[in-house]
Amino acid sequence: MKSMTAFARAEKTEKEINVLAEIRSYNSRYLDVALRIPHGYAALEEKIKSLIADKVSRGRIEVNLQINDDSDEAYAFEVNISRARAYYESLVQLKDQLDLNSEISIELLLREGGVVRPAEPGRDMVAIGSVVTDCINAAMIDLVAMRQKEGDFIASDISRRIDSIEKSVRQIEKESRDLLFYYQQRLKDRIAVLTKGMVEIDSDRIAQEAAFLADKIDISEEIVRVTSHIKQFLTIMGSKEPAGRKLNFLLQELNREFNTMGSKTEKASVSHRVVEVKSELEKIREQLQNVE
Repeated sequence: MKSMTAFARAEKTEKEINVLAEIRSYNSRYLDVALRIPHGYAALEEKIKSLIADKVSRGRIEVNLQINDDSDEAYAFEVNISRARAYYESLVQLKDQLDLNSEISIELLLREGGVVRPAEPGRDMVAIGSVVTDCINAAMIDLVAMRQKEGDFIASDISRRIDSIEKSVRQIEKESRDLLFYYQQRLKDRIAVLTKGMVEIDSDRIAQEAAFLADKIDISEEIVRVTSHIKQFLTIMGSKEPAGRKLNFLLQELNREFNTMGSKTEKASVSHRVVEVKSELEKIREQLQNVE
């Protein structure tokens, strides 16, 4: 079980190439990768997203990537000869018309924007891609380790709550075994109060009505299903596969079964335990929102 919240940072340098990656992950129903990468390196985006998808299956992953290439090929400029010539000729014409003696220097030409401008550098994308891959992999290893560590704490908390729910289920089952006797006695007491003892009670009819009520509100099937769901829940928690979605589904089923128990039972002690269990289920639900 892994959390979806984590942070990792890695830096790799190979010759003149330096790469720094910062990765943050947050809760999300699906895998959502948001990548910030310097201009000119868009060709690496799919590779980076693939590396991330190999390590995690859910969560919003925000990647901030810095790439510094100090190789000779990374710096290039180009001269706009046509623009420089036109500007120079204009300056010569101005000089002649105003009868100026000053020289037309290279510094003066460079003041005209666009004469010398950066050119698209000849990047070695294979070498840069290799360093980026190493950096992303290193950061993702740390990110997954942090998600696992946080997930262990979540799993420990959920396990304690599941243990508490199992104990409550056993107690609910125990308190629901004597429903027939409970309703027989309840009917007798109500009839005695209503008739004030002036009407003779038919014990067979009382037993029949009590059996009908006991069958109507019997929760044995719900207890069987709850026990099965809890067993599945613990099995999934112990698996190596991402568990968040499956556990959320089982939690919904558990909630449904306990809602049914609460609506069926009329015993105060059972109702109180159902309320306690639902409170624990809600706390588990909050924890599961952060589970991959």
